[in-house]
Amino acid sequence: MKKLVIFDLDGTLLNTIEDLGNAANHALEQNGYATHSMASYPFFVGNGVRRLIERVLPEDKRDIETVDRVLKDFKEYYNDHLTDCTKPYPGIEDMLVELRAKGVRLAVASNKYQAAAERIINHYFGNIDFAAVEGQKEGVKTKPDPSIVFSVLAKTKVTKADVLYVGDSGVDMETARRACVDSAGVTWGFRPEKELIDYHAGTIVNNPSQIVDLVDTGLPLD
Repeated sequence: MKKLVIFDLDGTLLNTIEDLGNAANHALEQNGYATHSMASYPFFVGNGVRRLIERVLPEDKRDIETVDRVLKDFKEYYNDHLTDCTKPYPGIEDMLVELRAKGVRLAVASNKYQAAAERIINHYFGNIDFAAVEGQKEGVKTKPDPSIVFSVLAKTKVTKADVLYVGDSGVDMETARRACVDSAGVTWGFRPEKELIDYHAGTIVNNPSQIVDLVDTGLPLD
């Protein structure tokens, strides 16, 4: 039985894509650039907000000064609107409650900047005890660099063999691989199942209740 489950946030615990897309489009409009359809945003996100802004800007407008300016407008808007449309995926809260009832510890490892990660977890899961909520911090590399996982392990004192990492993208599966922990890719998030397979997900789960089963058995699901 696993002792700690580390979750990605956006696309795994919460469907945040509309609020992220709205904030990015607002920032683009403020600076005179074309916006993008909401359907394109699942493929823009996943590597932190700076990388998001770089991706949504025209290729010839990705200099540091422009990215900084648009990113500032993004954060100002997102900080005021990060819970407008965001919601947990069906079954997530029940799964978290069940894991805690079994004594399994929970953590978040996200490329969302730290202040936003903490706010959004407290807003939607304030009744859930998380051992650590790790977001993107200045001077620390974003996923798939495994530093964020190592920060969680340092706080929780749990060994790698007792950890399951759960995420919705190739970035997450690569993070788990580099950290040398077991991984589960979820199919309800932002990226297609093929990406999870291509990045060597330890197993694939199609609904949150399967995560409880996986933690109990420690075996790949059929």
